[in-house]
Parts: sequence; structure tokens; C-alpha cells
Amino acid sequence: MLCLYFRMFHWSHEFGRDVLCLDYMVFTLRLIHIFAIHKQLGPKLIIVGNMMKDVFFFLFFLGVWVLAYGVANQALIYTYDPNLNRIFLRVFYMPYLHIFGYGSSIEEEMDGTILKCCFFSTSGEEPCRNQDSNWLVVILLVVYLLVTNILLINLLIAMFSYTFSEVQEDSDTYWKFQRYNLIVEYHSRPSLAPPFIILSHIKVFIKRIIHKVPSVKIHHFGQYWIRSLSSQ
Repeated sequence: MLCLYFRMFHWSHEFGRDVLCLDYMVFTLRLIHIFAIHKQLGPKLIIVGNMMKDVFFFLFFLGVWVLAYGVANQALIYTYDPNLNRIFLRVFYMPYLHIFGYGSSIEEEMDGTILKCCFFSTSGEEPCRNQDSNWLVVILLVVYLLVTNILLINLLIAMFSYTFSEVQEDSDTYWKFQRYNLIVEYHSRPSLAPPFIILSHIKVFIKRIIHKVPSVKIHHFGQYWIRSLSSQ
């Protein structure tokens, strides 16, 4: 609803469009949550979720290496560059592309020749490259690719393998708990789908705040477990 409000005005039209695109992406990925009740796909979703945690640890180590190599590489090749966007591109974006073998930028950095450059460039001009430290740039590039492509990537694969085997051993237990949590979640939610869900929220607000009617949904599953324990 907020995105539709932004789309009504000229000054926020593009911002509302961007938010709607992200919202559609999140909504589409949310459909995967439906398969949590499936006996085979449910544990796979848990595996994917745990692997995402492993990816965050991997990105932390990778970010440290990208920052260390990117800053050193930028300082060795370009002695002066006032363009902050260009510096950010070379410090973070280009080292990230080096991991996947973006060879054209690597060749350009090793080759110090450039047709039009300026040693004391302004923001719009391309600065000249320093050719005195090309040998050190090559060494840093070799060490950087060795650590990222061999050490860190294989570490991530090993973490994925450990996570998969750990969850797969108890897949049936994980599936039962996940199915129960999904049933509890949808039992406590309003029945109407967006954008009509606002009507359910208004109804709940009137019942809880104005008429002071307590909720009974939260006690359904608690009473079920109490009856089950008492019968045993």
C-alpha cells in the first residue's frame, strides 16, 4: 500500500517502482515457504536456510580479503584519483569480479599504458597508472586469487557439506517440527490475503482494543498438548 502511495506522485514515482520490484521478489520467494510441509522438500528448505548462515560467515572473510587487496591495489596502481565512485568501483567491485575470472580488467591493470590520462586528474578524467609497482601488483593478485578461489571457496563447500549431512541425518524430525510450526503460524494469521488483510487488522483492533475481547487462538494448541499429556 505504501508503494502505491509513492507511485501517485512524480517526485517518488521511481522510488515506489524500485520498492515494488523488491517487494515482488520477496513475495515470490515467500512462496517457497509453502513447501515446508512437504516431507522431501521441507528439510531441504532448512538446509538452504542453514547454508545462508554459512554464506554470511564466508562473506565476512571474503570482505576482509577484498578490502585488503582492493585498497592496496588501488594505492599501487593509481597515485591520485579524486573520483570517489571510481575508487569504490576499483576497491570493491573489480576485486570481486577477479574471483570469477574477469580477465580483461586484470590485463589492463598489469599493462600500465593508457591512451588519454592525466597525472593530476579531475573527477571526469582517467588518472594515469603507476608502472613502477607492477611487479608488486602481480604478486598481490596471485596471493589474492590463491586465497579466495582455492582456500575460501573450498572452505565454503566444506561448510555446505557439513550442514547438509547434519540436517539430512535427522530430516524426518526436522520435517515434523517444521510442519507443526507452519500450522501454528497460519492458524494464528488472518484469513484474508493482502491487500484485503487490512480489514482483518481493523477487525482485530476493534475486538482487542475497543471491546477488550481476549484472543483464544493462542490457547488452542496449548489445550491440545495438555489433553494429550493428561491422556498419557
